[in-house]
Amino acid sequence: MDSTTLFLGLIFGSVGMGYFVYGKKQQQIMAFISGISLCVVPYAVSNIPLLVIVGIVLIALPFVIKF
Repeated sequence: MDSTTLFLGLIFGSVGMGYFVYGKKQQQIMAFISGISLCVVPYAVSNIPLLVIVGIVLIALPFVIKF
């Protein structure tokens, strides 16, 4: 694991924690699921370009899909 992966994990994990808290308090299922996914994905994906693509998609997902 290199410093780029750690930094991206920190960024996506922080955004994921914000989505998680927002989704839980506002009863927004998509933000809640996206937040949990953003916290877990950096542990599962070690390829940097794939991590960036998946992270950006998960960040945009609550804005695209509304429940």
